[in-house]
Amino acid sequence: MTVAWLDCSAGASGDMVLGALADAGVPLELMQAAVDSLGTEPVRLRAKRVARHGLAGTKVDVEVPEAANDRRWRSIRGMLEGADLDEAARKLALGAFARLAAAEAAAHGIDAEDVHFHEVGALDSIADIVGAAAGLASLGATRVTASTVTLGGGTTRGSHGSIPLPAPAVLRVLADSGAPVVGAVPYEACTPTGAAIIAAAASAYGPLPEMVVERVGVGAGGRDPQERANLLRIVIGREVAPVRRAAHAHVHRAGAEAQEHGHGHGHGHGDAHDHRDEQAHGHDHGTVHAHSDGHAPQAVRDPQDHGVGSAGAKPVVIETNVDDLDPRLWPAALAALLEAGASDAWLTPILMKKGRPAHTVHVLCRAEAVAAVRSALVRHTTTIGMRSYEIDKYALERRYAHVDVDGQSIGVKIALEGGEVVNASVEYEDAAAAAAVLGRPLKVVVAQATALAAQEYPR
Repeated sequence: MTVAWLDCSAGASGDMVLGALADAGVPLELMQAAVDSLGTEPVRLRAKRVARHGLAGTKVDVEVPEAANDRRWRSIRGMLEGADLDEAARKLALGAFARLAAAEAAAHGIDAEDVHFHEVGALDSIADIVGAAAGLASLGATRVTASTVTLGGGTTRGSHGSIPLPAPAVLRVLADSGAPVVGAVPYEACTPTGAAIIAAAASAYGPLPEMVVERVGVGAGGRDPQERANLLRIVIGREVAPVRRAAHAHVHRAGAEAQEHGHGHGHGHGDAHDHRDEQAHGHDHGTVHAHSDGHAPQAVRDPQDHGVGSAGAKPVVIETNVDDLDPRLWPAALAALLEAGASDAWLTPILMKKGRPAHTVHVLCRAEAVAAVRSALVRHTTTIGMRSYEIDKYALERRYAHVDVDGQSIGVKIALEGGEVVNASVEYEDAAAAAAVLGRPLKVVVAQATALAAQEYPR
């Protein structure tokens, strides 16, 4: 599955997003066609290569004519609804403009339906948002996340006079989306349009998620300030499945990749060597075969496992009590927490005051993932607050290997204390997949794999 991450450490604007998408290989013609489908006055997207602090990027200029048409939110919404747009692009564009209209309405104390965008600025914003929506939709990404957004500070001039920075609409849009923000620079780093695109596109916020990177696009803003390179990056890649990865990789690769990705199950498929075709022929259906490639399993220590006195930041547990969430939504909520960077997430049933049944949701995460996890908790549950505390963890040394049951590779997680094997656990999903291929009961395959693991790695 395709995933994308937006690096907004230098801020965000519509033209920066357009530039990043074009730089990542999205055809400018695709984004231009989406803008043309609206039937507005002629708007041109033009791309050029530029440098910011010596780093190359793509700058997309939006050329708009002077216009005198009504550009209230209600008319823009009708325009988007009637345009010949991909449905995913239409939904994203409507979401971005709805956020922008709500924020402007709150800032000026008027109804959202009556929000009036400056004529030229409206065309510019329409092109930015619709072009970006079409470009993002074309990626086919199942998940888009974003970094902390740099907003800037100071003042700027608007049609009504001096405006403090960050602009009120920017703060409102990103606050409503749960985005972590920082000022950092003395100028406008994030525009309302950029904030609206990020808020509509991103399902969570945090550092670069685990992925196999396939493309990187770099979009440039109009200025080249002294403080930092004025660039927005989009990183596009292939999602790495958290459990299946270890099962198909050689054990010497498993150790190296797990250290590289910083998670016990963190392995990619790219260098996997599958022995199923080699071993599937010539074996009796009931025979179990152990695989060995001559490499000892490699030790892996999770960098989150900081003990007392460790120099690294301690892991954090975040908790909240929830008594009004539809219980059918909990599996999706827990999955969203893991996607946001949690190491683990679980529920404890509790009884709250007045005898109400409820759940405490517990989330274990790295310190740098706290903001993204909090955002996911707010977005995917009904909580209105949470508590958090640092913890000390003690974790056994872990090694990763695999055994073969009639050519079906099944991962094994080995735990050691003082250099001695104390536990060897078969990966459930690998065993389930093998059982389906072999046409055997899962309990039989689990027993066979467990016996092989005990034989290969005796306690």
